[in-house]
Amino acid sequence: MNSNSPSTSAGGPGSADSTAPRRNSKRPKYSRFTQQELPACKPILTPKWVISAFLLVSIVFIPIGLVSLFDSQDVVEIIDRYETDCVPLDSRNDKVGFIQSPQDKTCHRNLTVPKRMKRPIYVYYQLDNFYQNHRRYVKSRSDQQLRNPGDEGDTSACEPEDTAHGMPIVPCGLIAWSLFNDTYNFTRNDQLVTINKTGISWKSDRDHKFGKNVYPRNFQNNTLVGGAHLVANKSLSEQEDLIVWMRTAALPTFRKLYGKIEVDLQAGDVINVELQNNYNTYSFDGKKKLVLSTTSWLGGKNDFLGIAYLVVGGLCFFLSLVFTIIYLVKPRKLGDPSYLSWNRNPGGH
Repeated sequence: MNSNSPSTSAGGPGSADSTAPRRNSKRPKYSRFTQQELPACKPILTPKWVISAFLLVSIVFIPIGLVSLFDSQDVVEIIDRYETDCVPLDSRNDKVGFIQSPQDKTCHRNLTVPKRMKRPIYVYYQLDNFYQNHRRYVKSRSDQQLRNPGDEGDTSACEPEDTAHGMPIVPCGLIAWSLFNDTYNFTRNDQLVTINKTGISWKSDRDHKFGKNVYPRNFQNNTLVGGAHLVANKSLSEQEDLIVWMRTAALPTFRKLYGKIEVDLQAGDVINVELQNNYNTYSFDGKKKLVLSTTSWLGGKNDFLGIAYLVVGGLCFFLSLVFTIIYLVKPRKLGDPSYLSWNRNPGGH
């Protein structure tokens, strides 16, 4: 055979250099990561391991569920639904007409404290069937305008509440326009119970989302008034009812903080509430509730968290018991793990 044949000549396909990576090759550079040769944990789920895992989850989850549930039971909550009772009997066939009329809408309610309520006691208003997460509603605002006094004229995103009488509205948009405007005053034993309305919003919102030099202008100045008015000489960062309202809720039933009561209420106390039933929830069959609530280290009253932990922990305990009985009564013979590929060939080659 000719030693100068193309198959064995220098640089040819059959040369010693043919196995070297080519300059234009798309093959990735070798690494243990790209070749999936990194160390890995490959546990064998034997009956003992499975039973132990289920038992461990139940041991952890059941106590947490009990603590959470008992802690939630200690939270004292008073809920008063008033949107129907605060409409006169002769106007209940036309609730929308009543709420839009100029007649007095003062309503008196009595709340009895079932257990001692330690301060601070949080006062919420709850709305049902109000979709604050509607796409057009959420988009109808101008964050630049709320934050910077130089952007007050930028109302392009606020339709239909962008201008009034040819002038820009500050704050503009449907969210601000529909600001909740029911008011509550509390008395106990003929003494006024003060509601603290400072510090009810997020500090980050006050400091970064609402400008200290931005003031309401031309607000609720259209023919149709949506909700509450704002104080003209107070900056938006100081008007915390607006800040709380502008943080839109994800669900159609939500609560928003109205204020805080800084005194303890004793069991059996009767709280007289004088409220102004101004907010129109009747046109969309909404509900309005006044809520007084204490809190715990987990927050407000929420039985779901404790129940969820108990259900998961109980289910895991039940499964561990079933698997234990099966393992003891009719065990299944296991194979020898030394025959597994990664035990026979630890390097993966």
